[in-house]
Amino acid sequence: MAQTRELIKTLKMALKAQGKTYSDVADALGLTEASVKRLFSQQSFSLHRLDQVCQLLEIEIADLVQMMNEQQQHIQQLTVEQEAEITKDVMLTLIAVCVLNRWTMEDILSFYRLSETECIRYLARLDRLRIIELLPKNRIRLRVAPNFSWRENGPIQLFFQQKISQEFFNTRFSGDDECLVVLNGMLSPQSNAEFQRKLRRLAREFDLLNNDDAALNLEQRQGTTLVLAMRGWQYGLFRPFLKSE
Repeated sequence: MAQTRELIKTLKMALKAQGKTYSDVADALGLTEASVKRLFSQQSFSLHRLDQVCQLLEIEIADLVQMMNEQQQHIQQLTVEQEAEITKDVMLTLIAVCVLNRWTMEDILSFYRLSETECIRYLARLDRLRIIELLPKNRIRLRVAPNFSWRENGPIQLFFQQKISQEFFNTRFSGDDECLVVLNGMLSPQSNAEFQRKLRRLAREFDLLNNDDAALNLEQRQGTTLVLAMRGWQYGLFRPFLKSE
């Protein structure tokens, strides 16, 4: 199933690269656009239909598989040294987050106060770190895999914990695009482990949606941060009442 998901994701990227739409695929398959959208969302392509879409793209299924394999060879995590270098410069951190969210240089310049020369200099540093490939006309190609993540307890994660956690929670979480759920209970080790597995699956769903939406224009997306955390913990407010204290 994982390979099917990656193959369909590669197919969508190939269609986007050639400017093909769901409508074009519908015409090629003799289906309605709604049916084509279901094929992609349910990942239910037959081999014959997959071949038809490849013909639309003027490639073979073998070419599509090769494209998928090339994408999977991209880096999934940076080294500790790479992350540490990024955190030394706040603007470099900002640019790195932007490009990982598929921003173009034009997008960055339209949102942040820096010159084109400065922006190119930061992009060149990310190129040297092999996070991106800076192409002619300052186009950006990511070198990281679709399932890229920051290192657990690495420099980037620690940077955000130290610098941003207080700001992140400085809201009432009452907006339509906000949600805060705080749960407290007593779980067995087995239940705790099972819930952690479900949290990781939810995190993977977030990554899949983020990758799917990367094809949309910047105006159709907004920055979204998700924090999933779980730990054994007792409220400090109650600690003075513990007999062990």
